Amino acid sequence: MKITTSRSAVKHVDINATFEKVFAFMSEPMNWPRYAIVNMRSVTPGQNGWYNTVTKFGEGQLKVFPMKEHGIFDHTWKDAQASWTVPARVVKNGSGATVLMTLFQPPVMTDAQFDAAMKDMDIEMNELKGILAE
Repeated sequence: MKITTSRSAVKHVDINATFEKVFAFMSEPMNWPRYAIVNMRSVTPGQNGWYNTVTKFGEGQLKVFPMKEHGIFDHTWKDAQASWTVPARVVKNGSGATVLMTLFQPPVMTDAQFDAAMKDMDIEMNELKGILAE
């Protein structure tokens, strides 16, 4: 069996807000258009825990798998082109918190597209910090 990996990037941001505040925000997909200002246009409740989304690329679906006791808010995204899961965490950092997301390059994305998406993520993580900072 041949073992393969995808190209990946870890995005993180330190936030001057409590773990509880940051986790509550990140585990609720309805909040995501507030910080994901480059990519996400809208989120509405769907069925079976899925949320219907509109992004700059079109329509898709999002499902978050929160586990507060571990700071986990892994989420799965699917649209007409692809489906992928993003491992994501909120961890306590002093009296504040750090948000971390590991993003894997989907096969439908070129290296240039992935690089651009990671720059967009930097913008969005900075926006998140600004929204939640106390």
